[in-house]
Amino acid sequence: MAMFSTYIAWTLTTNHGISYWPAFAITLVVSFLGGVGVHQAVIRPVERGPQIRVVIITIGLLLLLNGLAFWIWSGEVRAVSSPFPAGTIDIGGVAISWSDIGTIAVCLSSVLVVSAFFRFTKIGLAMRAAAVNPSEARLVGVRVPWMLGLGWGLAATLGAIAGMLTAPNVFLDPNMMQAVLIYAFAAALLGGIDSPIGAVVGGLILGVGLNLLGTYVDFVGSELKLPAALLVILGVLLLRPAGLFGKTVVKKV
Repeated sequence: MAMFSTYIAWTLTTNHGISYWPAFAITLVVSFLGGVGVHQAVIRPVERGPQIRVVIITIGLLLLLNGLAFWIWSGEVRAVSSPFPAGTIDIGGVAISWSDIGTIAVCLSSVLVVSAFFRFTKIGLAMRAAAVNPSEARLVGVRVPWMLGLGWGLAATLGAIAGMLTAPNVFLDPNMMQAVLIYAFAAALLGGIDSPIGAVVGGLILGVGLNLLGTYVDFVGSELKLPAALLVILGVLLLRPAGLFGKTVVKKV
């Protein structure tokens, strides 16, 4: 969905002459509605079945969206302009681009907004209840299918933000998010899959660590950064499945 949303934003800015931020807002609305629609039309009919069925369907959706992107926009690699100003700023002797600063600011703002939404709003609490314990949530009047649909819409919106922030750096093509997803998954596992703050800290640790490895360890370079992220995933799953900030759930029988 992140890749498809980025193509929509690129089409609005390139072919229709819409400036970046209005196109950004339109893309977020389209992505949210698309996420809700996918849940209601595709996921909801099978969500009470085995989990593997949902996994297989989501993989099929990924292949379908990739195929649609190839069909509509072709597989040509395209350059996407950054919404942030060009140039760098010197902080303590380290040059940081305005694009990186803007990306970090948007990411941190998104994390704070989503965290506050799930902790302090009635809908956010209902979505958490529907995701964690749908049977009990139904008993207290939560409309579980719609809460899960809103969750899919929110996930699609966040994916669109990630895609539009990533595209200026990795260029736009139907497969642009594959490596990014592995890095993101490794960071989320490292910090704690159920901890928003852990995901941010895990992302910083992973990003800095992989860059240091690529710079100072000769045999790693830029070619082995992705396998290194896979090793992080394996190590966390073996040694600390809950991550650095995650909570270990103990079920008493």
